[in-house]
Amino acid sequence: MKLTRRELAAGLASSTAALAQPTPPPARAADAELKAARDRIRDNAQTLAKREIPMATEPAFQFKA
Repeated sequence: MKLTRRELAAGLASSTAALAQPTPPPARAADAELKAARDRIRDNAQTLAKREIPMATEPAFQFKA
């Protein structure tokens, strides 16, 4: 099988264009990560709600504008 330079260039151009397109990440993995993050936030909020913090308690940082 003999190919001309033009046929070879056309074949290479089409294959590199197909390889250059990124594949989208699977949606299920993103949904699972989001659900896990929401579960962690909910669990942390419930843990904090069980503790009683006096009003005199100051944060360990200061907001400066």
